Parts: sequence; structure tokens; C-alpha cells
Amino acid sequence: MEICVVGAGIVGLSSAWFLHKAGHHVTVIDRAGGPGMGASAANGAQLSYSYVQPLADPSLLPGIAKLLLERNGPLKFSPQWNVEQWRWCVEFLAACRTSVSRQTTVELLALAHESRLALDEFISQEQVQCDFARSGKLVLYPDAQSLRKASEQVQFQAGKGARQQKIVGPEQAVSIEPALEGYKKAFHGAIHTDSECAVDGRKLCEELARLLSEQGVRFLFDSEVSGFQRERGSITALQIHHAIEGPGLLGAQAVVLAAGAYSAGLLSAFGVRMPVYPLKGYSITLPITDSMNAPTVSVTDMRRKTVFARIGDRLRVAGMVELCGLDASIPAKRIEQLKTSTQALFGLKANAVDCQPWTGWRPATPTGRPILAVSGCDNLYVNCGQGALGMTLAFGSAQRLVRLIDGTAS
Repeated sequence: MEICVVGAGIVGLSSAWFLHKAGHHVTVIDRAGGPGMGASAANGAQLSYSYVQPLADPSLLPGIAKLLLERNGPLKFSPQWNVEQWRWCVEFLAACRTSVSRQTTVELLALAHESRLALDEFISQEQVQCDFARSGKLVLYPDAQSLRKASEQVQFQAGKGARQQKIVGPEQAVSIEPALEGYKKAFHGAIHTDSECAVDGRKLCEELARLLSEQGVRFLFDSEVSGFQRERGSITALQIHHAIEGPGLLGAQAVVLAAGAYSAGLLSAFGVRMPVYPLKGYSITLPITDSMNAPTVSVTDMRRKTVFARIGDRLRVAGMVELCGLDASIPAKRIEQLKTSTQALFGLKANAVDCQPWTGWRPATPTGRPILAVSGCDNLYVNCGQGALGMTLAFGSAQRLVRLIDGTAS
């Protein structure tokens, strides 16, 4: 089939990769000027295959008011004149139940396992240069209560296919990652998983786009989908507006919406609601000039709700969750928070020139489950809603999408 994939982030490009491998003729369309320039550009860089517990969890509820009231807290809610924001929030709170959280965890562990195998095979076979590393991961917990809750989750996941996770004290954590020596008094314990990985999402997207282009896949960048032509319940063409060439039509036998935070708006043209909302996050990327203090293991600090990942000769630092619509501003105080966290954990300082401040929108569903479905039309498919796990789940989601399109989904 002639299939148009809308979105050239990691979800769209991995979808294009497996669709092409399945024998389809693929065109990738993106509003940006190149691959991986949206949420994939500078995300947290961690591939968290064993850490897929959704944000919607009952453990969040007791402290949510405190998080929202903290002046510089990691969670921020900016009320909008937008019914969809409030509806998503209500659905999110309704999903904060143990039964829902655990069922979602089980489903995401299976998807993450499938994704791990697919990405490992891709990197091994194609020999792509994307700063991929099997670095392992440490998640630091500030007190006994939070570590106990995390230990319960580890025990639950152990019977559901999660890779081995070990509970360690501060001394053992420092032996695993010596760069944490100066921070060991600030956390009570940690969970270590030596099989977790890290990757530069932007580089991975660029490598995917390069390989796809070499194999004949067509790319239309600087092109925004402005509408659809339909006939007898199916899409026959996309209305495209190119930044320079202007409007045009692109014929298609099937369409995949993988445009991240923009997917819900495109789907609304069919009168179909997709419960996906953009969760804004921030990152900085620092050149590593002091290898003694820079971590090699990926680290997540639950006190500061901040993640750290080594990608080549750089350190990616990311965090925050803001519900504020498609706001692309980067407040200086948010970047200062990331810089402060980096100095607190590792003693590394960053100046304004070096830190490469960035913001992006994680397209999230209330439950944390991605959407892989036929929606709106007979030949319109959706691959969206992976939230903060976009890099982790992309390859598995793409394989399931192809099975859905080809009629082999179980």
C-alpha cells in the first residue's frame, strides 16, 4: 500500500521503518525541517524498559497538592480555557487506582520487552551511530517510605517479566556509580537495573531517516497536514501546506498519525476524540569536561524528579511535568533548576552557553497506555500516547502497528 506517516519523531520513523520492511510504499511528512526535531530531540535519553509504571498511580494522590503548590516544584498545572485539558485531568485522576496502574504496568512491560528486542536487533544489524549504551540505571529514593513503595513495585514486576532489579543502599549505589559520592547522604537507597540503556534520540531519528531515504522512502519536511480528502469512509488524499511551495495534495491508501502532541488535533477533524494531552518537559545537555564526576550509569533522582543520562561525551539532564498546552517558552528558572540538580548530584556546573536549554511535549494518555488503533476512517491509523516512554516503547509500538495494518494483530 501507499502509506503516509504523519510525524518524523521516533514513533513515526520507527513506524515508517517497519512498514517499509513489510513491503509498503511509505511517505513521511513532518511540519519541522528535519527528523526528530519535536519531543525526540532532547528528551531524557533513558530507555527505561523495567520502569514503565504509569504516572497515574494512587501513590501520587496524597502528595499531588503539595507538588502543585511548590513554587518551583516538578509538577505544574496552568489552567487553560480548554475543555480537553480539564477532561484529561479528570480521566487521569480516575486512572489513579491500583488495579488500573498494575494492569497498565503489565501491558507496558510486555510492550517494552518487544521494543527492546526490536531496537537491539536494529542497532546490531544496521550499526547506527546514536550514542547507544547499555549503561544500567539507578533510581534514587529520598526516604524509607518511598523506597519501601518502590520495593513493592519491584516485587510485583518480578513476576511479570521485568528484568532483574536490585535494591541497594547508598554505599552500594556509590560503588555502582562513583560520581554519586558527594550525594550519598541525600538518598536513603536505590533500585539498580544493570540491563537498562541510553540513546541519543535525535541521532537515532537522523539515522533512521538516513537509512529510510537510502531505501527509497520519501520525506516531506516543512510540510503541515491541513486537512484530508475523503471518499466512502476512507481517506484518499492529504492536504499539505509546504512552508515554501504552498498547498498541495498527496494521495494515500492509508494514513498513520504519529505526530505526537499534534495528533489529537488532526484526529478531531473526523469528530473523533483522542485522549492525549501534551505534558511539557525540559532538558539541558552538557559537554563532559570532568569525566571523574560525570556519571556513566543513568540516574533518576526521585527527590528532584530529574533524570540524568550519559550520551557519548555529553550529559543529558531532564525533568518537570507541566500541563500548560502547547506552550514552547523556556523559563530561565526551569533551566536553573536542572543546573542546580546537576551540581547537587555530581558537582558539575553549567553555564548558559554550554547547557543547550530545550523544551518538548510528551503526548500522554490519562492511563499511560499508548493508542494503537484504527480511528475516524477505515484507513486511518494512530500510533501515539507513549508519553515519557516514547523512546522506550517506539519500536514495539511500530511492530504492533504493522501487524494491525496487515491484519495479523492478535
